[in-house]
Amino acid sequence: MSTLQRITTEYIDLEDRIRLTGELIGGNTVVLWLTQRLVSRLVPHLTAWLEQQVPAASSIASLQAAHQDIVQGFAQQAARAQLAPELPVRVAASHPGWRVGAVDITQSEQAVALTFKGEANEHATLTLAAQPLRQWLGIVYEQCLRGEWPTKVWPAWMEQAQTGSTPVALSAVLH
Repeated sequence: MSTLQRITTEYIDLEDRIRLTGELIGGNTVVLWLTQRLVSRLVPHLTAWLEQQVPAASSIASLQAAHQDIVQGFAQQAARAQLAPELPVRVAASHPGWRVGAVDITQSEQAVALTFKGEANEHATLTLAAQPLRQWLGIVYEQCLRGEWPTKVWPAWMEQAQTGSTPVALSAVLH
Protein backbone atom coordinates (compact mmCIF):
# COMPACT_ATOMS: atom_id res chain seq x y z
CA MET A 1 0.00 0.00 0.00
CA SER A 2 1.20 3.54 -0.78
CA THR A 3 1.37 5.57 2.42
CA LEU A 4 1.74 9.33 2.21
CA GLN A 5 4.01 10.80 4.87
CA ARG A 6 4.04 14.42 3.63
CA ILE A 7 1.94 16.38 1.14
CA THR A 8 1.86 19.74 -0.59
CA THR A 9 -1.64 21.01 -1.40
CA GLU A 10 -2.17 23.68 -4.04
CA TYR A 11 -4.88 24.90 -6.38
CA ILE A 12 -3.82 24.78 -10.03
CA ASP A 13 -5.75 27.34 -12.05
CA LEU A 14 -5.10 25.75 -15.45
CA GLU A 15 -6.60 22.45 -14.26
CA ASP A 16 -9.26 23.99 -11.97
CA ARG A 17 -8.32 21.28 -9.48
CA ILE A 18 -6.42 20.87 -6.27
CA ARG A 19 -3.14 19.05 -6.65
CA LEU A 20 -1.75 16.95 -3.82
CA THR A 21 1.91 16.27 -4.34
CA GLY A 22 2.83 13.55 -1.90
CA GLU A 23 5.97 11.98 -0.60
CA LEU A 24 5.52 8.28 0.04
CA ILE A 25 7.29 6.23 2.67
CA GLY A 26 10.47 5.17 0.92
CA GLY A 27 10.99 8.51 -0.83
CA ASN A 28 8.92 8.08 -3.99
CA THR A 29 6.43 10.79 -4.94
CA VAL A 30 2.90 10.82 -6.30
CA VAL A 31 0.59 13.50 -7.71
CA LEU A 32 -3.13 13.31 -6.92
CA TRP A 33 -5.77 15.57 -8.45
CA LEU A 34 -8.88 16.48 -6.43
CA THR A 35 -11.94 17.86 -8.19
CA GLN A 36 -14.32 20.41 -6.73
CA ARG A 37 -17.05 17.77 -6.62
CA LEU A 38 -14.89 15.35 -4.63
CA VAL A 39 -13.74 18.04 -2.19
CA SER A 40 -17.32 19.16 -1.59
CA ARG A 41 -18.25 15.58 -0.69
CA LEU A 42 -15.17 14.95 1.46
CA VAL A 43 -15.22 18.09 3.61
CA PRO A 44 -18.48 17.40 5.54
CA HIS A 45 -17.21 13.96 6.63
CA LEU A 46 -13.90 15.33 7.88
CA THR A 47 -15.34 18.36 9.67
CA ALA A 48 -18.00 16.14 11.29
CA TRP A 49 -15.23 13.91 12.67
CA LEU A 50 -13.50 16.96 14.13
CA GLU A 51 -16.77 18.11 15.71
CA GLN A 52 -17.16 14.69 17.38
CA GLN A 53 -13.81 15.21 19.10
CA VAL A 54 -15.36 17.89 21.36
CA PRO A 55 -17.94 16.68 23.91
CA ALA A 56 -21.24 18.56 24.21
CA ALA A 57 -21.19 21.27 26.88
CA SER A 58 -24.93 21.44 27.36
CA SER A 59 -28.07 19.40 26.82
CA ILE A 60 -29.73 22.45 25.23
CA ALA A 61 -29.38 22.15 21.46
CA SER A 62 -28.95 25.87 20.76
CA LEU A 63 -26.18 26.13 23.35
CA GLN A 64 -24.50 23.02 21.98
CA ALA A 65 -24.37 24.52 18.49
CA ALA A 66 -22.99 27.85 19.74
CA HIS A 67 -20.43 26.10 21.97
CA GLN A 68 -19.38 23.84 19.10
CA ASP A 69 -18.81 26.80 16.76
CA ILE A 70 -16.75 28.69 19.33
CA VAL A 71 -14.64 25.71 20.40
CA GLN A 72 -14.09 24.51 16.84
CA GLY A 73 -13.15 28.02 15.72
CA PHE A 74 -10.58 28.37 18.50
CA ALA A 75 -9.17 24.90 17.82
CA GLN A 76 -8.89 25.74 14.12
CA GLN A 77 -7.14 29.03 14.87
CA ALA A 78 -4.70 27.25 17.19
CA ALA A 79 -3.94 24.62 14.56
CA ARG A 80 -3.37 27.31 11.96
CA ALA A 81 -1.03 29.22 14.30
CA GLN A 82 1.06 26.07 14.89
CA LEU A 83 1.46 25.27 11.19
CA ALA A 84 5.19 25.47 10.52
CA PRO A 85 6.43 26.28 7.02
CA GLU A 86 8.04 23.37 5.19
CA LEU A 87 9.65 22.92 1.83
CA PRO A 88 7.09 21.74 -0.73
CA VAL A 89 7.09 18.20 -2.05
CA ARG A 90 8.43 18.30 -5.61
CA VAL A 91 8.09 15.88 -8.51
CA ALA A 92 9.29 15.95 -12.09
CA ALA A 93 7.19 18.10 -14.43
CA SER A 94 6.62 15.04 -16.60
CA HIS A 95 4.84 13.24 -13.74
CA PRO A 96 1.13 13.69 -14.60
CA GLY A 97 -0.31 11.89 -11.58
CA TRP A 98 -3.88 10.67 -11.44
CA ARG A 99 -7.35 11.99 -10.69
CA VAL A 100 -8.86 10.79 -7.44
CA GLY A 101 -12.23 9.23 -8.17
CA ALA A 102 -13.10 8.14 -4.64
CA VAL A 103 -11.87 8.42 -1.07
CA ASP A 104 -12.34 5.73 1.55
CA ILE A 105 -12.49 7.23 5.05
CA THR A 106 -11.52 5.13 8.05
CA GLN A 107 -12.14 6.80 11.39
CA SER A 108 -10.82 5.94 14.82
CA GLU A 109 -10.81 7.97 18.02
CA GLN A 110 -7.25 9.13 17.35
CA ALA A 111 -7.11 9.71 13.59
CA VAL A 112 -8.73 9.63 10.18
CA ALA A 113 -7.22 7.60 7.34
CA LEU A 114 -8.01 8.79 3.83
CA THR A 115 -7.40 6.29 1.04
CA PHE A 116 -7.42 8.16 -2.25
CA LYS A 117 -8.38 5.90 -5.16
CA GLY A 118 -7.82 6.39 -8.87
CA GLU A 119 -9.57 4.87 -11.84
CA ALA A 120 -6.77 2.42 -12.70
CA ASN A 121 -6.54 0.88 -9.20
CA GLU A 122 -4.08 3.53 -7.99
CA HIS A 123 -4.31 4.33 -4.31
CA ALA A 124 -2.52 6.30 -1.64
CA THR A 125 -3.36 6.59 2.05
CA LEU A 126 -2.96 9.63 4.27
CA THR A 127 -3.52 9.29 8.02
CA LEU A 128 -4.12 12.44 10.05
CA ALA A 129 -4.77 13.03 13.74
CA ALA A 130 -7.04 15.95 14.69
CA GLN A 131 -4.38 18.70 14.70
CA PRO A 132 -2.79 17.83 11.32
CA LEU A 133 -6.28 17.29 9.87
CA ARG A 134 -7.28 20.79 10.97
CA GLN A 135 -4.11 22.20 9.44
CA TRP A 136 -4.66 20.39 6.15
CA LEU A 137 -8.34 21.38 5.99
CA GLY A 138 -7.30 24.99 6.56
CA ILE A 139 -4.99 24.73 3.56
CA VAL A 140 -7.68 23.05 1.44
CA TYR A 141 -10.12 25.81 2.42
CA GLU A 142 -7.63 28.47 1.31
CA GLN A 143 -7.12 26.66 -1.99
CA CYS A 144 -10.88 26.49 -2.53
CA LEU A 145 -11.04 30.25 -2.02
CA ARG A 146 -8.16 30.72 -4.44
CA GLY A 147 -10.07 28.70 -7.04
CA GLU A 148 -13.27 30.65 -6.32
CA TRP A 149 -15.03 27.40 -5.48
CA PRO A 150 -18.28 27.56 -3.48
CA THR A 151 -17.71 27.30 0.28
CA LYS A 152 -21.23 26.34 1.38
CA VAL A 153 -20.07 22.84 2.44
CA TRP A 154 -17.62 24.32 4.94
CA PRO A 155 -18.81 24.96 8.51
CA ALA A 156 -18.99 28.56 9.71
CA TRP A 157 -16.21 27.96 12.24
CA MET A 158 -13.76 27.24 9.42
CA GLU A 159 -14.41 30.54 7.68
CA GLN A 160 -14.24 32.44 10.96
CA ALA A 161 -10.98 30.76 11.94
CA GLN A 162 -9.37 31.45 8.58
CA THR A 163 -10.31 35.12 8.62
CA GLY A 164 -9.41 35.46 12.29
CA SER A 165 -12.80 36.89 13.24
CA THR A 166 -14.76 34.72 15.60
CA PRO A 167 -18.07 36.47 16.31
CA VAL A 168 -19.59 36.12 19.74
CA ALA A 169 -22.34 33.54 19.34
CA LEU A 170 -23.84 34.06 22.77
CA SER A 171 -24.70 37.43 24.23
CA ALA A 172 -24.85 37.97 27.95
CA VAL A 173 -27.76 39.91 29.41
CA LEU A 174 -26.93 41.77 32.59
CA HIS A 175 -29.62 43.17 34.93
